[in-house]
Amino acid sequence: MKLGVFTCLLGNLPLEEALKYFKSKGIEMVEIGCGGSPGNSHADPDTLLADPAALSTFKSTVADSGLEISALSCHGNPVHPNKAIAAEFDKTIRNTILLAEKLGIHQINTFSGCPGDQENAKYPNWVVCPWPNDFSEILEWQWNEVLIPYWTKTVAFAKEHGVDKIAFELHPGFCVYNTESMLKIRKAVGPELGANFDPSHLIWQGMDIVEVIHYLGDAIYYFHAKDTEMNMANVRKNGVLDTKHYGDFEHRSWVFRTLGYGTDNWRKIISALKIVGYDDSISIEHED
Repeated sequence: MKLGVFTCLLGNLPLEEALKYFKSKGIEMVEIGCGGSPGNSHADPDTLLADPAALSTFKSTVADSGLEISALSCHGNPVHPNKAIAAEFDKTIRNTILLAEKLGIHQINTFSGCPGDQENAKYPNWVVCPWPNDFSEILEWQWNEVLIPYWTKTVAFAKEHGVDKIAFELHPGFCVYNTESMLKIRKAVGPELGANFDPSHLIWQGMDIVEVIHYLGDAIYYFHAKDTEMNMANVRKNGVLDTKHYGDFEHRSWVFRTLGYGTDNWRKIISALKIVGYDDSISIEHED
């Protein structure tokens, strides 16, 4: 494994300056955003695919830094019920795949996405309970009519362009958010889909990170190093589902933290990754 970082952390700096800084801190690999939530300040696929000179400069900048690209990331919702929003995210994913092909990279990271509750919905609908029966029916429609068909088609496109790993960050608010949903879509679509394993989103859901790593095993395609601190006084009062702003540290049930300020289990987490054969980037995603 190699120590990496998600470069959107320094999206305000030119790529060359950001890479120089990361190199000075002992970073070995970089995860670069190509659109969606991470932005594309360091790699805009539209530009790099259309301009051979810009692509050449991008390649040389990374090579001269002495760092490796671990993955290209384009986290978004390509199955959003707003067709225009969905189309924009779908374009970003496809262009990220095409850019990965140009760079000889075989993996991208993203979200599974979340549809609405029916064809003419305006907003995504994240289902978290089976009853009343409306919710179970929504969930069945989302998976069978939207999610599985979309990713079956997108995986086929990715394979045509040399990308054989698409890693979903297990993130609440999207259909793939935990161990069970990750394995469900992987079974339905194929082994090209795996987990962008981010413990921070699993800790507050009450999961045992070490157990989940062992359970997912070789379905783990990427790893985000991000921690979460639980405020148990607030959990006891309000539970773990929390819609307050992330900056409201005093009143939230949990907040994202730098590694070691949430759980003290990181030695066991890294050991578990080694045991299941993970040998890629430990990519720091800083949101503390």
